[in-house]
Amino acid sequence: MFIRMEGSEAQPYFLRVAAGVRRAIAEESVAPGERLPQAKELAEGLGVNLHTVLRAYGVLRDEGLVEMGRGRAVRVAPAASAGRARVAEMVERLAAEARRWGLAPEEAGALVTEAMR
Repeated sequence: MFIRMEGSEAQPYFLRVAAGVRRAIAEESVAPGERLPQAKELAEGLGVNLHTVLRAYGVLRDEGLVEMGRGRAVRVAPAASAGRARVAEMVERLAAEARRWGLAPEEAGALVTEAMR
C-alpha cells in the first residue's frame, strides 16, 4: 500500500500522515479489514519518527477509521468505507444548493477549495 503525507506544510506531521491514510481509505486503495503497514515500517518509508505514525494511527482510531489490535496490527475499520459515501452525499447536496443559487461549477469548486485549506 502506498501512503503519502497529505496536507499543508503548516500542519504537524502526524496530521499529514493521518490525512494520507484517510485519503487511501477514501480512494479505496485499502479495503475494510485490510492491514496497514506497521508504524515502524511506515515511519521509515515516510522519513518521519515512529511516534509520529503512532500518533496518526491514534487519531484515526479515535475517528473510527482504523482498529488497533494487540501487538502491532492496525486494520482499516469495517465502517471506514462509508466515509466516502457520506462525503459524496454532502457534495450532491452542495451541488444542488449551488445550482439553486445560480453559482457556476467553478465558483462552487473555489468555495470548496478555500474551505479545505
